[in-house]
Amino acid sequence: MINRVTIVGRLTADVDLKYTANGNAVASFTLAVQRPFVNQQNEREVDFIKCVAWRKTAENLGNYTKRGSLIAVDGRIQTRSYENQEGRRVYVTEVVADSVQFLNRQEGAQSGDRQQGKGKGAGQQKNASTGAREAFSKPPQDDDPFFNGEPIEFNDEDLPF
Repeated sequence: MINRVTIVGRLTADVDLKYTANGNAVASFTLAVQRPFVNQQNEREVDFIKCVAWRKTAENLGNYTKRGSLIAVDGRIQTRSYENQEGRRVYVTEVVADSVQFLNRQEGAQSGDRQQGKGKGAGQQKNASTGAREAFSKPPQDDDPFFNGEPIEFNDEDLPF
């Protein structure tokens, strides 16, 4: 049996980072993922996929991403259930992230600079806390392979939470 999923999308809101009683970090977030085709009204539809990450991956998501950040998630689909306050059984299906890649372009990391040796060297990276935050505050570039020029549009009524 295989249970593997890879999705690329944008965060619909800032990551909800919490800690368990044992001190483990857990991050809950939702990705907006555009479908690769248009509907009858010539519009692209969007799926909102709930995800969860644990430990260091969760902390990195909470510290270095914000609403609108483009990320790739590799993980597995999981269904869990709990009893709500009304005594009803609630089922939740979500992606449990094994790894996450941040796909926003880094400042100063243009392809021409890297190819000509003008970019940062292998051991000369920006301070992670400032460099990552700067990169995520910039709008997507035209040469970003995951950005098709069309923003993912949604309003609060579209969100499942």
